[in-house]
Amino acid sequence: MNLKEMLNVADRIVLEKTGQHLDDLQEAVLRGTLQRETYKEIAKDFNCSESRIREIGSELWQILSEELGEDVSKSNFRSTMERLQNSNILNFAQDIVVKGSFNTCGEPKHPPNSPNSQPINQETSNSKQIKTLHQDLSEMPELGDFYDRPLELHTLTTWILQQRCRLITLTGISGIGKTSLAVQLVQQIKDEFDYAVWYTLDEFPTIEKFQSNLIQLFSNSEKQDLSPTNQKRLPLIKYLQNHRCLIVLDDVHNLFCRGEFAGKYKPECEEYRSLLKQIEKLSHQSCFLLIGWEQPREVTQVKNQNTSIRTLQLKGLDIAAGQEILRDYGLEKIDNSETLIHRYQGNPIWLKSVANLIQDLGGGVTELLPNDTILLPEDLKDVLQQQFDRLSELEKQVISLLAKERQPINRAKLLENDRIPASDLLNALQSLSRRCLIEQQANFYTISPVLRQYAIAYAV
Repeated sequence: MNLKEMLNVADRIVLEKTGQHLDDLQEAVLRGTLQRETYKEIAKDFNCSESRIREIGSELWQILSEELGEDVSKSNFRSTMERLQNSNILNFAQDIVVKGSFNTCGEPKHPPNSPNSQPINQETSNSKQIKTLHQDLSEMPELGDFYDRPLELHTLTTWILQQRCRLITLTGISGIGKTSLAVQLVQQIKDEFDYAVWYTLDEFPTIEKFQSNLIQLFSNSEKQDLSPTNQKRLPLIKYLQNHRCLIVLDDVHNLFCRGEFAGKYKPECEEYRSLLKQIEKLSHQSCFLLIGWEQPREVTQVKNQNTSIRTLQLKGLDIAAGQEILRDYGLEKIDNSETLIHRYQGNPIWLKSVANLIQDLGGGVTELLPNDTILLPEDLKDVLQQQFDRLSELEKQVISLLAKERQPINRAKLLENDRIPASDLLNALQSLSRRCLIEQQANFYTISPVLRQYAIAYAV
């Protein structure tokens, strides 16, 4: 089946679902996908934003998934069409294109005497049931704007699918795009697992609730007794051994204490330590992906890359992606855009916040940001405050010392201060580094201009 035929089939499926043919932009998204173009390339051809193209694509994949009874996405659209080329479903769809036998009045897609009607309906129903039972992604955010991170996606995919890592932490400062990257990753690899689950940990993440939800998901799919007594008798690790599972825990920093060094468990969350130790040490075929501002200490202590534990610290976007954000705010033609992106370290949330302020004020970067001025819009201050509120008093003192220095400062010079004992200062530096709030090169430390400005003006 050639490209035109694929588009015709897709058009008829969309018509059946929505009552309308593909419009020019929808067809362009499908055509570009079949030709292996990126969303950015498709958007450029149509002179519109990449976010708009992504939104259209998301709607199309949802329609196709519902009608074909399986997950369809940008990454597997071509392979899905090719794989189904000789199947009953696609033969039926092609039948519609050729014979014009499409029915949009809510009646069955096949006449009652069609030999293919029952197998197709049964297969579709079973496929949808399996997806419902084996995936709980209800807490996973919608992707929204995603700025390409091919290297990071490749790294995580390799660790999970090829190296079969059991425990991975995705860390980085607030707003850097950890959750967005994880959503994109899960959408691409979830079908490689028997179970795919996403949980966002709130301020009171008791392990009983977490384990109960997981075990209930497993029990439902296996049609086992759902009584609480039986749930407690079934150790979670047994399910992770029997099935290939992808478990994502977002906002994992909610397991840890405020006002303490990074990674210290709240008393009520200590059992998570035992669970993570089991995941690391015991033999199983599953993977836990932890997302947050802080990592468990048992993870940060592992330096040997031959283990089944990995950590990826997410950095800012490159210039091209940063300029894409500015274009979304109508600032693509501003002067010194690269300087602005560097100043805010390519952090998507930081850039969106300052771009929104500049747009509202109707001014250019040169006028609003002379020399090395740092703007701190109110929503950006709120984001930073959340992370600074977690710091210990010692960490705040060290941040204060670093904020006074415009250039990276040598560790030996920091140790000369008469306010903080050497041992406490070194522990604070380690904790701040684990929180991704300071940067280290050899024996020199510094903080970003945005954090420096915030620390001087508001935090310390």
